[in-house]
Amino acid sequence: MAKIEIIMPKMGESIMEATIIKWLKQEGDKVEMDEAILEIATDKVDSEVPSPQDGVMGKILFGEDEVIEVGTVIAYLHTDGDSPSKDDSEEAAKTTEAEPANEVVETLTKPLEVAATQAATLSSNSNGRFYSPLVLNIAKQEGVTMQELDAVAGSGKDGRVTKRDMLAFVANRSSNGQSKKSSPKPQAVVQQATVNRPNYEHGSNVEIVEMDRMRRLIADHMVMSKQVSPHVTSYVEVDVTNLMNWRNKHKVAFQKQYGSKMTVTHIFIEAVCKAIRDFPLINSSVEGYQQIVKKDVNIGVATALPSGNLIVPVLKNADMLNLAGIVKASNDLIGRARNNQLKPDEVSGGTFTLTNVGSFGNVMGAPIINQPQVAIMSTGIIKKKPVVLETEMGDTIAIRQMMFLSLSYDHRVVDGMLGGSFLRRVGDYLEQFDTSRNI
Repeated sequence: MAKIEIIMPKMGESIMEATIIKWLKQEGDKVEMDEAILEIATDKVDSEVPSPQDGVMGKILFGEDEVIEVGTVIAYLHTDGDSPSKDDSEEAAKTTEAEPANEVVETLTKPLEVAATQAATLSSNSNGRFYSPLVLNIAKQEGVTMQELDAVAGSGKDGRVTKRDMLAFVANRSSNGQSKKSSPKPQAVVQQATVNRPNYEHGSNVEIVEMDRMRRLIADHMVMSKQVSPHVTSYVEVDVTNLMNWRNKHKVAFQKQYGSKMTVTHIFIEAVCKAIRDFPLINSSVEGYQQIVKKDVNIGVATALPSGNLIVPVLKNADMLNLAGIVKASNDLIGRARNNQLKPDEVSGGTFTLTNVGSFGNVMGAPIINQPQVAIMSTGIIKKKPVVLETEMGDTIAIRQMMFLSLSYDHRVVDGMLGGSFLRRVGDYLEQFDTSRNI
């Protein structure tokens, strides 16, 4: 009988640990290769872990809601159809005390050590102790000084400080009445806002629905964005008749040639990339009184999930892709997003976000900025409307396919001239779409 170790997978270059949300298979259950056996979560994305082979679930070493370091053995899988042996528990206990030493873990450890060196350098830590990006982020948000961080006892591998250690330290710090040495993190602002909200009488004929983990993250992120950025929204109306005629003419041939369906959203992404080249300050973030202009154009595409939640996969270096490349790459990301198959790196690093409210039949929207970006564009439904056209023979009325674009932007660094000019340029690229172009 062969026994395989199920290991907490590497979810991205900067991800050092993940939380077990739910075991989908229990000890003794039969599993097939690539069948999901558990759900895990980082601070960026939820994902499923598939079975590496056919077999029977053996000993499960960690329970739900436990935070586990990448590379740790979390369960065993027995192959050849045999049942788990009785000494699984003893071996499991030894394994959890000892370092995982198989070849897979060693392979995973090497990139983690590189990331560790980079993170340690970035942390400006004097004693050389390693802190994961997640731990450093919590420390920054909570106003924990490096001196305080150095004093935190770590329960992880080699005495490393884990997310659980940090949360326990922060909770104990708060209960002892110690004040933070920097501004409160957005989460604290959200909690305070919740406390200060008045209590409303909702009656007895109601259903109380508890927010799931992803919805809580979205709620906090949206409130934080409104707290951080003064939002301004501009609108333009765009004639996309020529664009739509070209797309309708070539969509079947395009799918046959590239094996992927082309939608108007892909053409919107292409136009946004062109406009960002013209107005690079839109592609930035804000840190204090500094505007950080990003050289990479990474477009986030807001995607509705079957659960009703929202996720934003990021199309990296979108300006370097032609239309076919945009279609293939974004369809792959969106498809895997809807099946909980994204890695944390694929929902991070965005520099500009696009959301299509027209897909829900909405005329226009005023979206909330996806922090730390400074702008987000919304596309409304495309509708046929009578429009006055100026021709050489005079004004005439024609049926055209029209839509609204909107841009919400951070007024700290984006004024009306920049925001409005950028949005108008996107509209111009769509209206001036070259109908003679090849697929």
